[in-house]
Amino acid sequence: MSDEKRMQLRGLHHVTAICADLERTIAFYRDMLGLAVVHDAPSDDDPDARHVWFGSGDGTYVSFMEYPELPPGQIGRGVTHHFALRVDSEEEQEAWRDYLKAHDVECTDVYDRGAFRSIYVADPDGHVVEIATRVNGFGAGGPPA
Repeated sequence: MSDEKRMQLRGLHHVTAICADLERTIAFYRDMLGLAVVHDAPSDDDPDARHVWFGSGDGTYVSFMEYPELPPGQIGRGVTHHFALRVDSEEEQEAWRDYLKAHDVECTDVYDRGAFRSIYVADPDGHVVEIATRVNGFGAGGPPA
């Protein structure tokens, strides 16, 4: 077996972010976006911090650790720009856009990325969440810049 075959990454397992108020975060990700709370307990990494995991049922998770005393983050190197959740169709994405706007959640219009489409929304702590359609391949030029 070659090293290339043995050392292959299979996909994204989870993204963990920090929030100030997990009840507010749960209201956004569970109640607004419909993700299930799959785990809510002290963190394995920091038993003094509450850690909530959200899942969509496809084996990908987003989790939040609650640190209300930390200052707000700053945009810069070493900080996540955004993370993307996937929908199956353009129609479903447009329905999400309309639903979010109808619930007074600021949301961008649809951006056509060529191989996929995107909308963006900020969560209560300012994390940028992209809702993207499935990628059908980036073509010979690679991912968009």
